[in-house]
Amino acid sequence: MFLRLPRRLFLFNLLGLTFAACQSPNDINGTLTVGVLNYGGGEQIINQYAKFNSYLGEKTNSYIQLEPVFNENRAVERLEARAWSLVFAPPGLAAIAIARHQYAPLFPLIGINNLRSIFVVRKDNPITELKQLQGKTVALGQLGSATGYYFPLYNLYGTTLAEILFAPTPKAALELVARGKAIACAVSEAELALYGSQLAPTEFRILFKDPHYVPLGVVLIGPNVERNRQEFIRKVMSDAPSGLAQEVGYVPNGQVPDYKYMISVVDRVSSITSKLQKKPVQLF
Repeated sequence: MFLRLPRRLFLFNLLGLTFAACQSPNDINGTLTVGVLNYGGGEQIINQYAKFNSYLGEKTNSYIQLEPVFNENRAVERLEARAWSLVFAPPGLAAIAIARHQYAPLFPLIGINNLRSIFVVRKDNPITELKQLQGKTVALGQLGSATGYYFPLYNLYGTTLAEILFAPTPKAALELVARGKAIACAVSEAELALYGSQLAPTEFRILFKDPHYVPLGVVLIGPNVERNRQEFIRKVMSDAPSGLAQEVGYVPNGQVPDYKYMISVVDRVSSITSKLQKKPVQLF
């Protein structure tokens, strides 16, 4: 009888079998589950991590399972369950994992230095100050996004909004402003540069720029990985060929960024998250 597996389950089994086929189960010390965000949901993530998984599995004598998730909400659930042994985490998720779920940072991810969160309005909008968003509809990103969710909510603390629209992507947030569905949206400077021109003839301008830089994302290791094994995995990843590390996006000899301020932002915002779906939205 032919059994049809769900697509995602099939992909996970395929990823695990790729390495497991090289050795018998009796030779394997344990499973390492690697968590990654894969916003587009495409299967190219398999190829991107294939060589890294093979390298990590061979060096640690482990069964490697790649588990992509397609949004930040699902990633937070997996962090809460401590289901991931290693996580390639963007800044917002990294702060949650470190502060609440005892994940430890190993290496910085390749990314944009000096990244900052901004509020964007249409160029023809007359407002000039953040406080003028009082009583208006604003578009934000998804839970877990540093530039689209945590930093903007931190900056809006004490404000009452008519409504918050949560956009699935930065481009979608800008589209809401372009169409007049929201008076402002929160994105990064890099995202405005990337997507702003794609929404011509609408022109945008920056209403507010957060003065703090967003730290780079990090590779995290989970609390369920035994301490000596954590150190061994750190060494294996540190010794990885530079091309292999670059392929999956981390810096083997890089300095882990300071997350103290980012964690304080997440903690402050967490105190108001239960109010975000209400109308009006009281951010205090």
